[in-house]
Amino acid sequence: MKILWVFAHPEQCSLNGSLMAEGLRTLTGLGHEHRVSDLYAMGWKPVVDGEDFGDGAHERLFVGREQERAYRERQLSRDIRAEQEKIAWADTLVFQFPLWWFGPPAILKGWFDRVLVQGFGFGVEGPDGRTLRYGDGGLAGKRALIVTSVGARESGFGPRGIHGSMEEVLFPLLHGTFWYTGMAALPPFVVYGADRLTEAGFSRTTAALRERLRTLDTTEPLPFRHENGGEYDEHLVLRPDIAPDLTGVAAHRARDGEIPPGPREHERAGALAGSRTR
Repeated sequence: MKILWVFAHPEQCSLNGSLMAEGLRTLTGLGHEHRVSDLYAMGWKPVVDGEDFGDGAHERLFVGREQERAYRERQLSRDIRAEQEKIAWADTLVFQFPLWWFGPPAILKGWFDRVLVQGFGFGVEGPDGRTLRYGDGGLAGKRALIVTSVGARESGFGPRGIHGSMEEVLFPLLHGTFWYTGMAALPPFVVYGADRLTEAGFSRTTAALRERLRTLDTTEPLPFRHENGGEYDEHLVLRPDIAPDLTGVAAHRARDGEIPPGPREHERAGALAGSRTR
């Protein structure tokens, strides 16, 4: 496998730095190739501005339009193009960061803002003119894993924990970024109680990380529903017969044992049914 490891922590001599080093050693030992984007070490610029879009940028900045034009004309800034080339090379992307204010550090949010541009990560149309997103986007076929650390105990992220469930906290990334661009979102690897982790706890954590990386290509992704799978109506709302007792985040994840149809699978099934009746 080819893995891009995007690291967003300002200190190499930290728990996160140690975990990345262990993770990269594990990948090498398993025979995988890997590349690293260490955002703080790179001095990554986290803000979108006109300098991202080359000489063809208009006086008034319409970000989405300029992203797509600059991507199409290969006028995106060199640092953005370098990251897009890494993504194109990779089978799997690992995003490692400490959870700050229930989200990634600003430098990683800026990486998403600047790299996953319109025309590359999203805003891509299929042959039938449909917009490809939510399981069928510009990065379809790739897998994405979050490796994150939190200071709070795991119980606080439980079903009735004050922080909310971790999958809901990370929903903007898992569903709104990974799945939106077509990447299969793997169950996140979370280190709880990071501020009070003992030596024994660190040993257990590294062993668990090694196991997750060993099974990186076989782990079942989170079963999010495809936008073009026939379960959403023309207003992008789940049909009344789909999970009628659920709302919010939970409704967009298939239940245990339920296999959500893939993109346009409902159309193929309908065509087959029609052919059998003729």
